[in-house]
Amino acid sequence: MPSESLKEPAAIPDGAAWLDGVEQGRGRHHPEPDSPDQAWQPTPEPVDWLRNTLTVTGPAERVEDFRAAAAGSGVIPWVLDLAGLEEDFLLPMAAPQDGVRAISLTGARLLARRLCDAVALNHQRALARIAHDRGCPFDLHRLLPIPAAILALGPEEGASRDWLRAHWGVTRPLRHAEALPATLDGRRKRMGQFRVGFWSADWSPWAALARLRRAWPDISLELQPHYPGSAQQVEANQPSRAPAREEAGRKGGARVGAGRRG
Repeated sequence: MPSESLKEPAAIPDGAAWLDGVEQGRGRHHPEPDSPDQAWQPTPEPVDWLRNTLTVTGPAERVEDFRAAAAGSGVIPWVLDLAGLEEDFLLPMAAPQDGVRAISLTGARLLARRLCDAVALNHQRALARIAHDRGCPFDLHRLLPIPAAILALGPEEGASRDWLRAHWGVTRPLRHAEALPATLDGRRKRMGQFRVGFWSADWSPWAALARLRRAWPDISLELQPHYPGSAQQVEANQPSRAPAREEAGRKGGARVGAGRRG
């Protein structure tokens, strides 16, 4: 990834679907709220986001087949570790870095529980959309599904990241996918075109593209990254809402960063 890559992680749209960036709590140790151990704090991990445009061209019928196959909810049905998430909400309030609590321990526990309950409810609502929502025009989980065994680990486990890197070419799901106007000459009646823009974490999803090309050999799939400052980036159709800054605590930092639209 070039050093000047975008550092604009996605904002949280209404109905945010999945938790991207929640440490699942396996094999970690945090001090108890009243422990003399050094207070735990999340380690920020900025993510660089890169704008991409995918252009699919070929026989009109096959392009429409691909468009239908790619459309989905944009929801990835991760299995959430809610107990670990509640702990992640609690610890920064119960053991702040400066040692001065802004809330009582009882209040912190109550607030952490309520936040966790809200996340769980939001996640359940998102999962309920999977069967019928086709609002995301480029849903990689529909085209190249994440195995159930990986989903069960959660989004922040090393094996989950390794799977995404190997099969999609990125370490986080795509965000803000949106259909773009076609540029194909309208006189070519037998040809079709489908264009979609999206944001990817740290790199373009070249591994996913290679697999899709093998699965759809009778259509052309061309991916154009829009690197910051390049002519392509300036000319690209930018989404109406650019991703906003996001930082995650790899060691238990909890954040919601799921985009409903891919």
